[in-house]
Amino acid sequence: MPWRLRQCEPGDSPALAMVAAATFLETFAGILPGPDIVAHCGLNSSADRFADWIQRSDSIVMIAEHSEGAAPVGYTMLVPPDLPVDVDPDTIELRRIYTLSLTRGTGLGSMLMAQAIADARAMGKTRMLLGVLGTNRRARDFYERHGFAAIGERRFRVGDSWADDLIYGRLIEG
Repeated sequence: MPWRLRQCEPGDSPALAMVAAATFLETFAGILPGPDIVAHCGLNSSADRFADWIQRSDSIVMIAEHSEGAAPVGYTMLVPPDLPVDVDPDTIELRRIYTLSLTRGTGLGSMLMAQAIADARAMGKTRMLLGVLGTNRRARDFYERHGFAAIGERRFRVGDSWADDLIYGRLIEG
């Protein structure tokens, strides 16, 4: 497999910021206004933001790298839930799971999802939540193949635009 996964360290925050902006742009170009994508990435995907998430004891940030040269090609973030649904201490949010388009069809997305589920289980979590743009059918199909089901909705601000997300959840077997 040309990809390797590893848990992030503080020095990884610039690489995460780069792959986060690139994957968000690839995912939402033509769907959301360009200035809103730029504003969103500047606010939510800076190296400083990633450095904070990496250092938190209640979060796990994983990076996917190309085996040749270690270029960042994807990542995941598990964090305490910040979604408008009932949660308990055994719930974790998969805040982000993104890969560059060059990895599509290679199994990297499933590899990242399996790792996120394993990490959540190792943290003692029994339920995982995530938010996904309601119109993003490809992502919704991916989550449903991995055992997630829609359990709620939320409005999500991206720059000056509002997006309608579905909230998905799944149980994590011990």
